[in-house]
Amino acid sequence: MTEVVVINGSPRLNKGNTAMVLNPFIEGMEAAGAKISLYHASKLNLKQCNCGNLHCWNKAPGICIHHDDMQIVLEALKRAEILVLGIPMYSPLPGAMQTFLNRLCPIIDPILSFREERTRAKIRKEYKLNKIVLVGICGWWEIENLDTIVRIVREIADDASITFAGAILRPHVDVLRFTGQDVLENVKIAGSELITTGNLDPELLTVISRPLIPMEKYIDNL
Repeated sequence: MTEVVVINGSPRLNKGNTAMVLNPFIEGMEAAGAKISLYHASKLNLKQCNCGNLHCWNKAPGICIHHDDMQIVLEALKRAEILVLGIPMYSPLPGAMQTFLNRLCPIIDPILSFREERTRAKIRKEYKLNKIVLVGICGWWEIENLDTIVRIVREIADDASITFAGAILRPHVDVLRFTGQDVLENVKIAGSELITTGNLDPELLTVISRPLIPMEKYIDNL
């Protein structure tokens, strides 16, 4: 059975637009037989990362200096093969989600290599994690507004030398509450395909991200 850790980064928890898109993705993964561990970043008791002293790299490799809810998530990540990050585009990230991402430092083994003109590390051997997926949403019309969080999540995957399996992206997400309900069905299909095939179909991702209203109509409603 594939185990998946899902982090909902929205401070609106299960009532926000992030959950509206993230939940069918979870349903699709569960329908394909995955075991899901869901956490809400803003409900986790997380202290700020002190990685500047590199305690979890040098003094106690793999062990965070803090003792809080992150220990629960890290234990789940040792068993999980996939990490799914549900992130609403703020400026650029909600605070709790930024703290969570910073606290992933202990999963990185600082054995460095130089690949494609970039310094990279790798994930510690005690973690089964081999894929990261982004579910990103924003209120602005253009999908390019999500470029920042795509880059952040891709960099996390590359720094850990694991696969960035792709991104479910939904711009002008508020419109989804009124039209384009087939998008959510396709998100569910994408979740199922991730578990059964290990990949996200690029054509399906394009359908999920497609414009739901013309830009001119969006601008008129600003």
